[in-house]
Amino acid sequence: MPKDFILTAQEMKPLATGRGSCLASDRITVDGRPVGFMYREKGDSEFDSGWRFLAGDESDDYTSDPAHFELYDVNTIANYDPTIITHLDAPIGFAYARDATSGKLVPVNQ
Repeated sequence: MPKDFILTAQEMKPLATGRGSCLASDRITVDGRPVGFMYREKGDSEFDSGWRFLAGDESDDYTSDPAHFELYDVNTIANYDPTIITHLDAPIGFAYARDATSGKLVPVNQ
């Protein structure tokens, strides 16, 4: 079944280009939720940035279904939530979660 994305290709701006691909939850791209949790792991290929983006409210059942995730260019997710941009240079192993009080993405204790 085709997904109904919040943003169209025509709405995309060059905010974080040249950063490779990433994996993101439909909660962000289809449901319009902001990124609530992001982490970087070793990429699966030379084109994979290693970034993984979730809204942060996905259940275990939701995350266990690969149909709820897609590969995107990192720039696409930056268009959905530009607050990720300042963290994109973090090395592998870093993670950020949205603070409920400030609304900002803050480092998660490693």
